[in-house]
Amino acid sequence: MARKLLDITWQILLLWLLFRLGSYLVDLSGVSLPGNVAGMLILFALLSTGAVKPALVEAGGGFLLKHFAFFFIPISVGLMAFGTLMRQSGVALLVILALSAILGMAVTGLSVQFLHKRSSR
Repeated sequence: MARKLLDITWQILLLWLLFRLGSYLVDLSGVSLPGNVAGMLILFALLSTGAVKPALVEAGGGFLLKHFAFFFIPISVGLMAFGTLMRQSGVALLVILALSAILGMAVTGLSVQFLHKRSSR
């Protein structure tokens, strides 16, 4: 049990360091990209090249995904402070969120289909 906890802790630390590296590189280069996205791209590159094995981040990533809903509690509580804004623009915000989610799913689905067809040639 203690070994698993230690593994999860080190893996989360590694993921955090990659996030910080991505943020640092974005700040250094001036690219308009969120630091967390840059960190994920670095992790993707490391995993794709085999420099980092998936097992090195699997337990920590699994732990974070398992407790993912917990990270939205502060956001939800923070939204309560914007009750007036939600009453005024809540429907518009909901429509924008729904359309962006649909667009994201469509682009992802089309990308996967394209890549699947391309790889089966």
